[in-house]
Amino acid sequence: MFQGTGSDVGKSLIVAGLARAFADRGLRVRPFKPQNMSNNAAVTAEGGEIGRAQALQARAARVAPTVDMNPVLLKPQSEIGAQVVLQGRVVGNAGASEWQQRKAGLLPAVLESFARLRADADLVLVEGAGSASEVNLRRNDIANMGFARAADAPVILIGDIDRGGVIASLVGTRAVLDPADAALIRGFIVNRFRGDPALFREGMTLIAERTSWAPVGLVPFTEAARRLPAEDALALSRAPAAAPRPGTLRIAVPILPHIANFDDLDPLAAEPAVDLVHVRPGAALPGDAALVLLPGSKSTLADLAALRAAGFDIDLAAHLRRGGRILGLCGGYQMLGRSVADPAGLEGPPGTHPGLGLLDVATELACEKRLEAVTGRTADGVPFAGYEMHMGRTRGPDCARPFATLAGGRPEGARSADGRVFGTYVHGLFAGDAQRAAWLARLGAAASGASYEAGVELALDTIARHLEAHLDLDLLLALSR
Repeated sequence: MFQGTGSDVGKSLIVAGLARAFADRGLRVRPFKPQNMSNNAAVTAEGGEIGRAQALQARAARVAPTVDMNPVLLKPQSEIGAQVVLQGRVVGNAGASEWQQRKAGLLPAVLESFARLRADADLVLVEGAGSASEVNLRRNDIANMGFARAADAPVILIGDIDRGGVIASLVGTRAVLDPADAALIRGFIVNRFRGDPALFREGMTLIAERTSWAPVGLVPFTEAARRLPAEDALALSRAPAAAPRPGTLRIAVPILPHIANFDDLDPLAAEPAVDLVHVRPGAALPGDAALVLLPGSKSTLADLAALRAAGFDIDLAAHLRRGGRILGLCGGYQMLGRSVADPAGLEGPPGTHPGLGLLDVATELACEKRLEAVTGRTADGVPFAGYEMHMGRTRGPDCARPFATLAGGRPEGARSADGRVFGTYVHGLFAGDAQRAAWLARLGAAASGASYEAGVELALDTIARHLEAHLDLDLLLALSR
């Protein structure tokens, strides 16, 4: 099991890279994360949902993702509450305090999923969540040491040197842990090193002496990490604002509090001809954007209110007056309509709320969640493959001009009468090279011609070789049981 001294220390990436490295050795590898908190999710073949990071790790291991790889998924939909997904299915909502009491009851299901994976694998790579040193939450823990103890899983602790204080983070974790928990930690990894490794040799020795853990390796930062989807929206908030690139096509994306499945944007960001601009509240949408893309949301109504509070609704109207285009994905599609009704009170008090009115459609939120892989063709005849993941149904006159036709003939999404506003429930649209090229051509730019999916495979291979060079993989296998 790989745990971290904190969030965003590189656990997901290291597990993905090791999954590919060990799979390339001929081992049957399975990724596992007992509890994940993320609004980036993937649909599995059995029609469930798991964290997208575990789907990427399954891809790295060259196996299909299953709901057992992430049996508990929390999808934040307010500052203090989240939707709870158990073995792929929504089982309700929980506030932060309620969740701390409720989660211990899910440990049997977590161990059940783990047992199924273990029975079908030579090696299970388990990823912890957040920080191993959150001892105030240890009593009912199922994500870190609580799971490790229950499964008798040896632990490797990962620290991030790039944020500073890595020696204190690792040694301090050893100091605050319960002795029985600390005894499960067998080794440590220092991640994201920059510079001459010889300068930290003494640091590795000091950590090993103070903790009695084996040094598994010092991992230098690699640019290949940027070519894989980020685990959660924390990465968006930390991304530096890029200077405008002359001669590129500008696509603007308002970043709202409950943004979901934002890896939809990655294929566009990878295109050299595209300047993908993340616009946070307090800034205006750029006037020279050819397209404004409203991404998915875990809380459509809250993000719609945040959009208005930021003045983005005024910017969108001005963008259309200048002849620009708007594309809404999933929750973004729902916001574009005349209204969003929530009769069951799924996102707050029951009621109907005005939308942006840029598409002649109306949405009604519902308890039933649609989780399905889909294929089809957009209205211009270009094929795509993606997935739907939403609660609610959208109807209205603009649906008579569907965004796409799915395999089997079902119309999907909507287009405005002037052809400049589009809405769809399909995620993963731009990962298709033909679909991405068609959108860029429509906006006056040329695609690079590079395969996005091939680029992800290359990044996984590169990271696997990088970890092989800097980690002791034989030691990891020796420490496992």
